[in-house]
Amino acid sequence: MEEPKIIQEFNLADTPPKSIRHYWVELITDGMNNPMRVPIMVARGAQDYPILGLTAAVHGNELNGIPVIQRLFSEIDINELKGTIVGVPVVNIPSFIRKKRRFNDGVDLNHIMPGKENGNVSQVYAYRFFQKLVKHFDYLLDLHTASLGRVNSYYVRADMKHPVTRKLAMLQGAQLIVHNPPSDGTLRGAAHAIDIPAITLEVGNPNTFQRKMIKSGIIGVDNVLSYLEMTDDEIEMPAVPTVICEKSYWIYTDVGGLLRVHVDLMQAVKKGDLLASMRDIFGNLIKEYFAPEDGVVIGKSVSPVNQTGGRILHLGIVK
Repeated sequence: MEEPKIIQEFNLADTPPKSIRHYWVELITDGMNNPMRVPIMVARGAQDYPILGLTAAVHGNELNGIPVIQRLFSEIDINELKGTIVGVPVVNIPSFIRKKRRFNDGVDLNHIMPGKENGNVSQVYAYRFFQKLVKHFDYLLDLHTASLGRVNSYYVRADMKHPVTRKLAMLQGAQLIVHNPPSDGTLRGAAHAIDIPAITLEVGNPNTFQRKMIKSGIIGVDNVLSYLEMTDDEIEMPAVPTVICEKSYWIYTDVGGLLRVHVDLMQAVKKGDLLASMRDIFGNLIKEYFAPEDGVVIGKSVSPVNQTGGRILHLGIVK
């Protein structure tokens, strides 16, 4: 592999047909006027299109997507590939280095996409990332994980009323899909706004590599490549059907204390089932929380210390 070149913007012509190249794309400069660059991996097949974009670590502590992209590029048969794959293993460089979720000015990058040309530091970073890379994609798979102190099932957020994003979501073979029209500020929503079909993959937990989650993520991407006729591989779907939720929401505490969540990921709950209990520092029971309606547990808090307004669990409402 050649030494990665420094470039100003993704340009398909930089990568010869039937080859893989690595690059550093300059976005902004830091307080010492040193360039801040994001790494990209480009696999260009015998034909140029479609271009499938894969992004990971938009939040700096969401790591499972990184080896998904790395392994995909290590396993791809470049001589058989039809189209182009662009992988961005780390989007949020300042947060990745600090092992934090948010950008170095405290902003969530996934709330301000596609950024602002003349904005503050996070807005400019998001704008240049989107303009230099994302706008060139034909499809986008954005890989995330749970936030710190929480755990997730392997699930997908997608607009299930859009035929292409519905298909991309179903191909992941995830445990669960949440119908979630793209919202303003997310990378998925910004891509959708310029007619790039995009889905969000929630691949497990933060600050770690999870072998099974990574394997599931790779299978889902391989399925998309097959569906787009970029490879000739067979689509591999799980034996257990994916659960589809028409909506989801978080349940929050209204008092603080030490929280214990009594249900597991992917557990089906009925209205009135005990979900969690809160105790004070002396061990006295303060309050119990019950399911407001039937649903399935998508994610939950695993941090015992929980103040008023803290998250308990993410409840999916099955269609």
